[in-house]
Amino acid sequence: MIELALKNYCEKIDKRLDILLPASSQYYKAVSEAARYSVFAGGKRIRPVILLEFYKLFGGDDDCAYNFACAVEMIHTYSLIHDDLPCMDNDDMRRGKPSNHKKYGEAMALLAGDALLTESFGVASRTLGIEPERIVRALGFLSKNAGIDGMIGGQVIDTCSGEPATEEILKKTYLLKTGALIKASAVCGAILAGATDRELEMAAEYAECVGMAFQIIDDILDCSGDEKTLGKPVGSDKKNSKTTMVDLLGVERCRALCKDLTDRAMGILSDFEGETDLLKELTEYLLKRNY
Repeated sequence: MIELALKNYCEKIDKRLDILLPASSQYYKAVSEAARYSVFAGGKRIRPVILLEFYKLFGGDDDCAYNFACAVEMIHTYSLIHDDLPCMDNDDMRRGKPSNHKKYGEAMALLAGDALLTESFGVASRTLGIEPERIVRALGFLSKNAGIDGMIGGQVIDTCSGEPATEEILKKTYLLKTGALIKASAVCGAILAGATDRELEMAAEYAECVGMAFQIIDDILDCSGDEKTLGKPVGSDKKNSKTTMVDLLGVERCRALCKDLTDRAMGILSDFEGETDLLKELTEYLLKRNY
């Protein structure tokens, strides 16, 4: 059921993204093509799906939140483009295709990422059918979690920290670099639907558990996954001399930690009064993913 649900969501999200992404012109055709190349490179749209499911959980019953969900995917895509650059992880493949900078060059990849980030907030601000106060609040939360206090901050720790990697430092990095945008997805969906402050706290806690598990599973896959299945080179962390949770705890302890985090996330979902069946399936699916 989860594969079909994700497929249906992806089709609707991709149709909306095709409309919302900047149109090409004779003057900036290259950057438009580069942005679209990465957006439509085969992502699973996990973050927008989480946003839309939390929106529905708290009473949203139409497609009003799709603009906001697409904005989150645009931010996620920009982060991947920049993460692959030679100045960062220097990865040549992403989702089974050449990384953006390998196809379009470093300068255009940088600009494509910048364009997606900038355009994303315009897209989110054009959300219709939802109270403006909720949209503004959600925009603020998204901005915070995509910025220095969120995803960017995590990338800085990951890239620039001169301290020896400890479990505490890695958990902080993961909560920000990977978890912050997942948290923004859940909480923004809840905000747009008018959830209570306590419900927002629960949504954030759920997403932090999922985000942490997601990144640890990425660590496991980077050292033991199949390159063809993953669609990107394995061993990039070792290549870049990055210490991961697998290095500190070992694969089996990491798997146990991910299971514990997933159980905690499932418990939070069980405490909500609304329909959470698909979110539960998605949470289990993310635990067991192999790409």
